[in-house]
This record gives sequence, structure tokens and C-alpha cells, in this order.
Amino acid sequence: MSSIPKAVLYYSQESIWSSAVLLALEEKGYGADEVDLRVVDLDKGGNFDPSFLRLNNKGTALLRSYQRPQSDIVLAMVPTLVVPLQKTLSEDVESRYRAITESKAIIEFLDKSRSPWSQTHTTSQAPAPSLTPATIAFTETSAEMIELVHTDEVDPNNLRYMNARDTDSLKSLAREMLPALHTRRDVLSKYISNADSGTIQVSEKVTALWKEKKAATEVLLGLYKNADVSESALDPEEKSKRAEYFEMARCARASLGRTLLRLEKDIIGPFALGDQLSIADMHLSAWLVRIVKLAGGAMTDDGSGAVARLQHHVGTEFKLGQKGRLSEYWEAMKERSSWKKVYAEGLH
Repeated sequence: MSSIPKAVLYYSQESIWSSAVLLALEEKGYGADEVDLRVVDLDKGGNFDPSFLRLNNKGTALLRSYQRPQSDIVLAMVPTLVVPLQKTLSEDVESRYRAITESKAIIEFLDKSRSPWSQTHTTSQAPAPSLTPATIAFTETSAEMIELVHTDEVDPNNLRYMNARDTDSLKSLAREMLPALHTRRDVLSKYISNADSGTIQVSEKVTALWKEKKAATEVLLGLYKNADVSESALDPEEKSKRAEYFEMARCARASLGRTLLRLEKDIIGPFALGDQLSIADMHLSAWLVRIVKLAGGAMTDDGSGAVARLQHHVGTEFKLGQKGRLSEYWEAMKERSSWKKVYAEGLH
């Protein structure tokens, strides 16, 4: 007899929003046997694997076996949560699944799926506190905060590529980024070549995605390939590109500074909406951790130390109070058992 099916979370520590989902899993008290956690290696292009990109037109997948490498699970990005449809939870019914591929939707699903009133097959005896804001006003504030940290201007993935302000920091950033970028380009080139030769069968849409991502990767490689070359040795075009990069990086830090000031004002404290932890905190805390890491922060930083790093990173024109709400927020989240578990190996 088959066992009751369970959800599968595909995630990566490199993915900031994977961290937000992992925090939600812990805060909601899901048991270790209720969600199957599977790591996707982004450095090796695991998120571009054909089996990871197959998604049918209804967004619903049929899973025949968790163990089969050619299973019919279909995914689009990390984090992705693949969940069994409730009407197919019976052991004598072939289970059907759907993939939830957006972190905001995943966290809302996790919040609603485990509560004192839920009808899911939960095995955990841990409390299941609601993360949904208690009032309409708080719901609106929560949505605004979540949208704020999800904007492209302050997307930590974009900010990571712009995390240099001078030649020395550009050299350091290039050394960090180039190995993964070379691997990504090589993986994508192999997939494209295999698709063109017919070695693998994929849709034109998937091939187009691979080509688009490869082109974007080539642009990033172009930014870093001359990082070790002195300014005087660059030709006029390369000098122009480097100057453009530094201007883009400056604008990115300015956008980040404005966002931090907005959060300093909007956070009620100690958590985003006051004393009660909410959905907003899953997103905000994961985002803030990554931003502090980009600013050179570490697990050992207290609230004042974390804010001091942010202040240095964005510049003195953005006045962040070292004993203000961001500092208080950092301290409050650091004490959460979820935070300690998700970031047990350091900030990421």
C-alpha cells in the first residue's frame, strides 16, 4: 500500500526567496516528514535542467514516483513547492500535484495549509500560529512591504552583480562571480547544442529561454572579464563600459538606501507589524539578511552592527539610526528559532 503523498520543496541556499519559504516552514511548525526538501544546485545550472523546466499548460503535474529521475514533476524556478491536490490524498488514488512557483504564493499556501482548523494530513504537534495579518489595514501594510522588497531595484540578486564601487572591489567581485558564471554559460551552451542536434527533445520555448539566459550571462561575463585590467590599460569602449557599470552600481545603492529609509519608517517593531510575527516578516527578514551579507555583515553582528554596515554600504546621505527600528528588527529576528536554523551555517 502506498503512503500518503507529501509536498516537495525545491530550493537553494543561494536563492533569497528560498530562505523566506524555509523560515515560513519553521514558523508554521511543519514536521520534517511533511515536506520533502530537495536542493537545486544553481551554480551548476540545475534550474535550467530540462526536467526542471517542464510545466504543462495548466500548471498541474502528475507525479508517478518521487524516486524516478524521469518523473513527471514540472518546475519553473526556485523556490518551487509541488503539492498534492487535496482530492487525491487517499492512499488508493493516484496522486495529482500542482507546482507553486512564486515565493509569495508559496508562503501564503503554507500559512493557510497548517492551522488549528486545517484538514491536511499534518503529523507535527508543534503550534501552527497564523501569519496572516489580523486587520485589513495590516494586510495592506504587509502587502506594501512585501512588494517593496521584491522590486527589481532592490532585488538582492541584481544588487549582488552591482556590488562594487571602485576598481579594487570590482576585482574582488569578479573573482567571486566568474567561476559560477562560466559554469552557467557552459551548461546552457551544452543544453542548446543538445537541443539543436536532437540529443534532447525540448520545446522551442525552453530553447529560447536557454538562449536568453546564455546571452544575459555573456553580458555579465563581459562586465567582469577585464576587472584585473587597470583603468589606463582599457581601450575607450571598455573604459566607457566600466564607468557605466560604476554609475549603475551607484544608482543601485541609492535605491537601496531609499528602501532602507522607507523600512525604517514603516516597520512598527519589534516585527514588521508589531508584536505579532506575520507573512511580511518571512520576506523582509530574508531580504534584510541578504542585504546585510552584501554589505559585509555576519551572523555575529548585533542590530547596531548590522545597521552600521548598511550605513557604510549605502553612504552617509541615507541616515539610518543605529538604534532605530531596523536595528530592533534585526535583534528580534535573530532570536527566532527559525532564523537560527535557516542561517545556522551563516548568512546567505
